[in-house]
Amino acid sequence: MADPSALVTLNDPASAASEAYRTLRMNLHFASLDRQVRTLLVTSPGPGEGKTTTLANLAVTMAQVDQRVIMVDCDLRRPNLHVLFGLGNQQGLTDMVLNDEALANPPLQATSVPNLSLLASGVLPPRPADLLGSKRMEVVLTRLLELADYVMLDAPPMMTVTDAVVLATKVDGVLLVASAGATKREHAQAAIERLKKVNVRILGTALNNVDADKSLQSYYH
Repeated sequence: MADPSALVTLNDPASAASEAYRTLRMNLHFASLDRQVRTLLVTSPGPGEGKTTTLANLAVTMAQVDQRVIMVDCDLRRPNLHVLFGLGNQQGLTDMVLNDEALANPPLQATSVPNLSLLASGVLPPRPADLLGSKRMEVVLTRLLELADYVMLDAPPMMTVTDAVVLATKVDGVLLVASAGATKREHAQAAIERLKKVNVRILGTALNNVDADKSLQSYYH
C-alpha cells in the first residue's frame, strides 16, 4: 500500500531525494525538445519498485513550476495514487471510459498542490487490459489534454500483466522505474524489449533506493 510519507517533494522539499526528482523533471524536459511529451506513462518491471511514488513526486515537481498536471491511475488492479494523496476512489478513469457524462465532465480531484489533479481509477473492471486498450481510452486522453499541460499515467508492472504495454502505445513516452537491489536485470531487459516490440518511445529509466552520498545529503540539508 502506498505511504503518503513517500511524497518527499512535499514533506521534505530540501532533501537530496526531492532534488533528484527535480533533476528528473529537467531531464524529461530536455528529452522532449525535439518531440513533445505531453502524455507520460510510468511503469516498472515488477511490483514494489516505486513506480507510483516516482510518478507522484515527479508530478508534484512539475506542478510546482506552474504546469497543469493530471495524474491518472491506470493501475486497474491495485490502484494507489488516491491513497498517496488522501483522496477517494469512488469515481475515476473507468467512469470516463464507460460514461459520456463523465467524459464531458471528468471526475478530477484537486490535490493539496496547486495545478495538480488526480483522476483516480474508479471501480475496477473485470478485464483491465481491454478497457485500457480500447479506442475510448484514446478519447479519454484527448479530453484530459484539453484540461492540462501534462497527463501522467500510472500503469501496472510489466512482468505481471499486459496492461502497461497496451497503454504504452497510446502515449508520447514511457518512463521505466527500477529499484536498486530489487529489480532483476533480466526483468528490466525483458520489459525494455517488450516496449521496443510495439515501437514505444522509452524516455529513460529512474532508479530508486540508491544509497545517497552522505556529503550530498549534508549539502542539501
